[in-house]
Amino acid sequence: MTRCNLALLTSIFIISLISTKTSATTVNVKDEQGNALHKVMVMQTPIEVYQLDKSDQGYVPERTKAYIDQVTTLFTDQQGQVVFSDYKNKPVRIRLRAPEMQDVTVETTGGKTIELVMKPITDPLKLAESRPANTWLSALNFGADEEAADLKKHYILQCGFCHQQGSYFFRRPRAQENWQEIMNRMIGYGARIHDDAQKVLPELLANEYRTLYENPELVPKGTNWSPVLQNAEITSWPIGDAFSQMHDLLYHSNGLVYVGDNLQDRMYEINPKTGEFTLYKLKRESYDEHGGLMGARLASFPKHETYAGIHSFAESPKDGNIFITTSYQQRLVEFNPRTKEFTNHHMDAGYYPHTIRVDKQDRVWFTMALSNQIAMFDRKKETFELFDLPARNIQESFTISFMGIILKLMEWGLPIANWVSIDEQSSGLPMPYGIDITPNGDIWFARLLADSIGKIDAKTKQVTVYDTSFKGPRRLRTDSKGNLWIAAFPESMIVKFDPVSETFTNYPIPVYPLGSESPYSLNVDTKRDIVWINGNTSDALYSYEIDADKWTHYPMPKRVTFTRDVEIAPNGDVYTTNSSFPSWHIEDAQPTLIRLKPSY
Repeated sequence: MTRCNLALLTSIFIISLISTKTSATTVNVKDEQGNALHKVMVMQTPIEVYQLDKSDQGYVPERTKAYIDQVTTLFTDQQGQVVFSDYKNKPVRIRLRAPEMQDVTVETTGGKTIELVMKPITDPLKLAESRPANTWLSALNFGADEEAADLKKHYILQCGFCHQQGSYFFRRPRAQENWQEIMNRMIGYGARIHDDAQKVLPELLANEYRTLYENPELVPKGTNWSPVLQNAEITSWPIGDAFSQMHDLLYHSNGLVYVGDNLQDRMYEINPKTGEFTLYKLKRESYDEHGGLMGARLASFPKHETYAGIHSFAESPKDGNIFITTSYQQRLVEFNPRTKEFTNHHMDAGYYPHTIRVDKQDRVWFTMALSNQIAMFDRKKETFELFDLPARNIQESFTISFMGIILKLMEWGLPIANWVSIDEQSSGLPMPYGIDITPNGDIWFARLLADSIGKIDAKTKQVTVYDTSFKGPRRLRTDSKGNLWIAAFPESMIVKFDPVSETFTNYPIPVYPLGSESPYSLNVDTKRDIVWINGNTSDALYSYEIDADKWTHYPMPKRVTFTRDVEIAPNGDVYTTNSSFPSWHIEDAQPTLIRLKPSY
């Protein structure tokens, strides 16, 4: 190569670098004194987006290709800068957010360099309102004794099933009568608030939220944001609408992500590389009724197409078929991702199919939340086997035995849930919830309202139950060594259970204020032995690196981010969904699929 040609190529290379750099959107963030602000959340949203065909009840017609424009969130580096590589020469909206600071939102053209200044929030009420729900939850004064602590845990457990406590929706003074109406409606939805709590909570909540609203300085700061965020990236894809509930999701081995809309019986198949998606409606039977076996449960909800209640997903290791639980039917659904066809597998017994896993023998295991059972579907025999779990008392045995009749009465519109006396142990409804399979093949489950976990032995099929020393074991997962990690929902911690020594070890989540988180679920990246936890009261995800004993806090882009599940891609990317019920609680009333590229 001649010296002239080398010089020409070098010039082209340098020009290319300059062009690439200047065509990216660069945002520099400073404070009022001109100092660079690092760890600032910078969200870029396209203004001109793909126009979806929403002719099917406000949703994209099923089995048609569509496209979602992604929203990207980065965090400023030590120089106060982020650089976005997408949406060049297109109009975008840039939003800045940081703890204790005023949001800044501007519109610009992708490819420009802009400088923005952030100011602190000085108004006490606005400052308190900028903080996540867990700060308000922590400030509620239930009293100082053990009985008061138990009442607060009970409140979190029973009133945090579907949405945050302390979110924007709750931060206004309400009359005691209004709280009573809300509580009665929640009991109708399935909350098991015990009789004594029903008597005291309406007045307590009315007084406490009024006190906090009038004295916002009582609301403490939230968790500090770590410099480690500077290497993280969050991508969001808006799916569904304010009447959706994006419950669980699955990262499939084909690289696609499947998300279930529990309120609309729709499944989203999303390609995170391209933003393309296809929507599928669950297959209905001719005898299916609106609302399924609990038709009256959502009678007051303004818009829903629930016939089956799409809930949780699991992938077969044999052929990649997806198995889906349907909470409002006695049914297991199978979806073939190659032919795009659904198959309904009908059950003769059991109620409320819930969380699901598939073992190495290609048997499908799932919890039955209302009938206190674990179900197994043998794909080779195409038969179901039900494992009855022990009842805690006679009342529980009676309730479980007559669950079919109770559901039928509820279907007829009778408010059975509001008539029945509820004790502090929630007798009658142990609620088998999370489930997972350890490397040796044993099936483990958690019973949310019975404060217990259990095992079905892989060889003998014998059932063993272990009482937990903590409240509300919700979902659980195994690590690479066979230890179980459990989300202790009202206890602000995760717990490790060693099946060999049969011992529990508590790991409090390092959230601030301490003890103010409610982890809905978790998953374990078994390749790296990292536990990922849904911080659904603090608008965050948390990771815990087992071997390094290291926690990391990742704030999510939107307030009122209530997540229920975590999925992990082979490269370590983490997926979840913003799935508050109702979705209009979310900051912009828009559910999203979220991908976090962690900082490691």
